[in-house]
Amino acid sequence: MLIQSAASAGTNPLAGTAAGWMWAIPLLPLLGFLINGLVALTSAAHFGPADPTAASHAAHGDDDGAGHGDAHAAHASTRHRFAAVTSIVGPGVLVAAFLLAAAAFLAMRAVPDLSAPFVQRYFSWMPVGDLSVDVAFRLDQLSMVMVLVVTGVGMLIHIFSVGYMREDPGYPRYFAYLNLFVFFMLVLVLGANYPLLFIGWEGVGLCSYLLIGFWFSEKANADAGKKAFIVNRIGDFGFLIAMFLLFANYGTLDFSALQAQAGAFVFGGPLITAIALFFFLGCTGKSAQIPLYIWLPDAMAGPTPVSALIHAATMVTAGVYLIARSNFIFAAAPVAGLTVIVVGALTAFFAATIGLKQWDIKKVLAYSTVSQLGYMFVGVGAGAYVAGIFHLMTHAFFKALLFLGAGSVIHVMHEAYHHTHRHDDAQDMRNMGGLRKHMKVTWILMWIATLAISGIPPFSGFFSKDEILGTLFSRADGSTLAQAHWLGLPGTVVIYGAYALGLAAALLTAIYMTRLMLYTFHGPNRTGEQERAHLHEAPWVMTGPLVVLGILAAVGGWFNLPEIVTRALPLGPTGLLEHWLDPVVGAGTARVVGSGGEVAAGTEGLLIAVAVAIAVSGIAIAVTVLKPARLVPKAQASPEQGFERVLNNKYYVDEIYDAAVVRPTYDVSRNLLWRGIDTGLIDGLLVNGSAWLARLTGWIGSQFQSGQLGTYAWVLVLGVLLVLGAFHHSVLP
Repeated sequence: MLIQSAASAGTNPLAGTAAGWMWAIPLLPLLGFLINGLVALTSAAHFGPADPTAASHAAHGDDDGAGHGDAHAAHASTRHRFAAVTSIVGPGVLVAAFLLAAAAFLAMRAVPDLSAPFVQRYFSWMPVGDLSVDVAFRLDQLSMVMVLVVTGVGMLIHIFSVGYMREDPGYPRYFAYLNLFVFFMLVLVLGANYPLLFIGWEGVGLCSYLLIGFWFSEKANADAGKKAFIVNRIGDFGFLIAMFLLFANYGTLDFSALQAQAGAFVFGGPLITAIALFFFLGCTGKSAQIPLYIWLPDAMAGPTPVSALIHAATMVTAGVYLIARSNFIFAAAPVAGLTVIVVGALTAFFAATIGLKQWDIKKVLAYSTVSQLGYMFVGVGAGAYVAGIFHLMTHAFFKALLFLGAGSVIHVMHEAYHHTHRHDDAQDMRNMGGLRKHMKVTWILMWIATLAISGIPPFSGFFSKDEILGTLFSRADGSTLAQAHWLGLPGTVVIYGAYALGLAAALLTAIYMTRLMLYTFHGPNRTGEQERAHLHEAPWVMTGPLVVLGILAAVGGWFNLPEIVTRALPLGPTGLLEHWLDPVVGAGTARVVGSGGEVAAGTEGLLIAVAVAIAVSGIAIAVTVLKPARLVPKAQASPEQGFERVLNNKYYVDEIYDAAVVRPTYDVSRNLLWRGIDTGLIDGLLVNGSAWLARLTGWIGSQFQSGQLGTYAWVLVLGVLLVLGAFHHSVLP
C-alpha cells in the first residue's frame, strides 16, 4: 500500500519502528467517526415531543443568546439506545491513538541526533502537469509534539464528554463529529505538503461548524456555527493564494522541497513577504486574530467539551503550527514577522480588556483564548518558534482544564436548576458564588489553571509566557526584525511596543481570571436556597480528566526550563523542548536572530521579576477591588453603564461589522443583485422582455393576416403603386 521513497522512508532510522504506524494515528479517530456515525443514524429509544425545540429548551434551558443552551443532557427527554457503544468507541479510539503516538515518540527518542523527517508516501493524489501532490505523512519533532498534544488532550476531553453528554439524544452524533474533528487535526499536523495540510485545515473548519451548531434547533446556535464557517472562509482565501504563489514561483508545495530552496528566497523581497502575509491571513481566521476573531466567542454555543477541544488542542492552534512549520518562509520575510507580532500583541491586549467585563463563564475563557493566541503569534512572529509552540502546549493543558472545569460547574448548575424547575442562566457567574464548598476538587484544579495562565511560577504558563516576552525583548537588538521597518516605524520600536502590550495583557489576564474564580467559587452562594442542596462535585468520569490536566498545568512548564531557573533550582534539564525542536526550527530561528543574541543574565532576571510582579499585582488588584459579597444574581443586576457597558458589549465590534459589512452586503444582494439584476434585468428585461417582444411581433403580424381577400388585393395594389412611385422618382431626372 505504501509508496515510500527510499530516501525518506526506507533509509530513515525510524523505518521499522512504531513510527511506521503513523498512518494509523489519524485512521483510528476516522474509524470512530464511521462507527459512531452509523450508530447515530439509528433512532433513539423513545421519541421526544413533536416540536424538537421543546426538547431543546427543556434540556438546555430557555436562555437567550448563543452559548446559553449548554445544558447537561441529563435533562434531555431521550437517551440513545446505543449510547454504551458510543461510550466505548468514542474515547476508545483516542486512547489507542494516544498510545500509538506515545510509542512513536519513544521510537524517536531512541534515535540519537534524528535530523531528517520520516516521510511516508501512500499514493499520488494530484499528478497534473508540473504539479505532483502525494498523500504523504511527515513525522518530525514538530509534528510529534502536535500529535501528542492533539491525541493526549483530545483523549481527556473525549473521556470528560462521556459524563457530560451521555444523556443527550444526539450522543453518537456528537462523538462522530468529535472523532472526525481529531482526525482532520491529525491530518493537518502530519501532512507532508501544503495541500494535505489544507485538507485538514478545511476539515477542522467543517467540524467546528457541525459542533458549534450541535444543538441546531435553537437559531442562535445554528447562526454561531454559520458565523464560524463563513469568517474562516475569508482567511482560507489567503491560504489558497499563498499556495498558488508558492507553486507558481517555486514549482512545489512539499515542505522538504520548499525548505531545500529556502536559500533561493530573496530575503525581505516582495514575493516571499506576500506569501507569508497571505499565510498569516489564513491564520487570523483559523486562530481568531484581529480582525477575524469574532467567530471564536460565539463558538461557545456548542457543548462545553467542544469549546475545550477547539480552544485547547485543535482548530485555533492550527495557525500557530502553520507559521512554525513555515518558519523557513517567515524567517526570510521580516516585515511579515513584524506584522504577525503587531497583530498578535494587539489581539492579546484587546481581547484581555473584553474579558474584564464578561459574565458568561465560557465567554471569559473564550476571550482568554483569543488573548493567549495573540501571545503565541507574538512568539512565532518574533522567530521564537520554540516559545510559540511551548505556549501552545502549556495553554492546551491549562485552557482545557479551565473549560472542562467550567463544564463541571455548568453541569452542576443545570442539574440544580433542573431539580427545582428554574430556568435561570447556569453559565452566568452572577448566579454562582461559593461553589468551593460544594466542588472542592474542581475549585483547587481551576485555581491551578488560573495561576498557570496568570504567569505565576512554578506553574506551566509562567515559563512559556515568560519565554515569549523575554525572547521578544531580545529581538529588539541586532535581529533581522529590529533592522526592518513596519509602516515607516523602525523594527526596534515595534518590538518594544509589542512587549509593552504583552505586559499589559498579562496584567489584565491575572485580573479577569481571578475575577472568574472569585465570582464563581468564593463569596456567598447566589444559586438559590432550594438549588443549593443539589450542588455537588461532578462524577469521576468528568473529574478524573481534570486531575490529569491539573498535574500537566502545574508541571508542564518544566519541559523547557530556562538556564536561569535550572542554575538556581534542580527542577530538571535545561531547554528540553528547545533541543527537541531544533532540527525543525533551528535554522529559521538563527536567521531571525541575525547578529543579535540572548539578553544578559541580569537583564533576564529583571525581566522575569517584572513579569512575576505584574502577575501578582493583577491577582492582588482583583482580590482587593472585587467583592463577591456585593454581587447579586443576574435577574437582580442593574445594566452596566459607561465604559463597562462598552466592554460588556465587546466594543460593539459585531454591531459595527453588521452595519458596515453584513447589512450593506445583504442590501446590495437583495436590492441590486436580486431585484435589480436577477429579477429586473435577467428575468424582467431579458427573459420576460424577449417573451413580450415575441408576443408583440406576433400580434403585429397577426393584424396583417385577416383572411379577407379584398383586403389582400388592396394591400397588393397599394404596394405596387408605392414601388412604381419609388422607381419613377429614381429614374426620372
